[in-house]
Amino acid sequence: MNKEVLKTEGDVNLSKEREQWHQENILDVETLQVLKDDERLFVHQAMSTPCLDVLSSCSDVSIKNLQGKEYLDFHGNNVHQIGFSNTFVINQVKKQLDELSFSTRRYTNKTAVNFAANLTALLPKGLDRVLFAPGGTSVVSMALKLARVVTGRHKVVSYWDSFHGASLDAISAGGEAVFRQHMGPMMPGVIRIPPPMSSGGFFEDEMKSADYLEYVIEKEGEIGAFIAETVRNTDVQIPSKQYWRRIREICTKHDVLLILDEIPIALGRTGKMFAFENFDIEPDILCLGKGLGGGVIPFAAMVCREEHNIAQDISLGHFTHEKSPVGCAAAQAVIDYIDSNNLLQKVNDDAVFMTTALEALKRKHPLISEVRGLGLLWGLELRYPETNKAAYTEAEKIMYSCLSQGLSFKVSQGHVLQLSPALTIQRNDLQKAIHILDKAFGTI
Repeated sequence: MNKEVLKTEGDVNLSKEREQWHQENILDVETLQVLKDDERLFVHQAMSTPCLDVLSSCSDVSIKNLQGKEYLDFHGNNVHQIGFSNTFVINQVKKQLDELSFSTRRYTNKTAVNFAANLTALLPKGLDRVLFAPGGTSVVSMALKLARVVTGRHKVVSYWDSFHGASLDAISAGGEAVFRQHMGPMMPGVIRIPPPMSSGGFFEDEMKSADYLEYVIEKEGEIGAFIAETVRNTDVQIPSKQYWRRIREICTKHDVLLILDEIPIALGRTGKMFAFENFDIEPDILCLGKGLGGGVIPFAAMVCREEHNIAQDISLGHFTHEKSPVGCAAAQAVIDYIDSNNLLQKVNDDAVFMTTALEALKRKHPLISEVRGLGLLWGLELRYPETNKAAYTEAEKIMYSCLSQGLSFKVSQGHVLQLSPALTIQRNDLQKAIHILDKAFGTI
């Protein structure tokens, strides 16, 4: 697959823009040596090698390199809902380490049981069975397995360009080509459909995407599950309530399990504890992860319905760290911190500010074709106003200009600036980020 195709899925590490930025900004001898050693020791892979810079610390909304330069991190791998190095989470983890650091196989522990009870108490009645795992990919794997057990059907529908993890079964269900190239035969029975998109999509109307799902279910047969990101994190595509209600109706009608992957977007990111709450629907299986461990412990969870507890003779996810007391302590601390600091209300207040500020940016810079977002999850889509074609080159230039000014974020689909800061971010830092973006657009 050529680099132009890969460029539509994420930051390209081997571009001319990247090389130029590196030559102008990474001058420290120690940093250059660490980057060289990293490139020598780690297996190279797309979007990871070579690395951008060398970090020395992270705190709240920022990351810092070896020279002490700070970047406002509007990417954070979506683990930083309550900020980096959150002292409340770290103290709870330290306390747990002193009490019970590991729960060996065939045993349980109070920390895991209590967290399971508290997590399910936040969800709609009926979603009250859980399994924990060390990461989101594993949770998606468990969800796909459970769907086969519950429905007796192995086929699954997903969106093109979706991301559900990097293991072989997860990339089979996902739709990003950069993860599937050169992999040969994938997990059988996966059917992908065009996602609902507000611009540049296959269908002019998002409801046609919903209708197409039903068409595929009826024509294909033997479909057990539909897996989707409630809000597409990569390019921040936000379907309507009407769309999601129709999807829920279709899945119920055809006995297809609705698996919602909220691994990057739950825990307040959209202004609700869980993204599906924005759309007045309920999933059959919910996948959580990333920020669930507070950016400290890798931890994820699958939640399903009581009636789906029928896999007693199957190991869906019998992981070594299945009931990690340390992971559960971190996750409980995350939920407690969100609640005690009223972060959901703060995020909704911030959303009002971001709407106004980003729309003003759009009016000022015609290259921004669309602004879309919820809470503190935002996307700026860049297209040439004369042709409506995606502005790949300009998106990359703007990203590196912002990096030089101390703002880090992800470019998705090659032309969407994805902005997702820590939910703890203060208004002055949001204003600073908008100013940096404005200045970067002014250089184009």
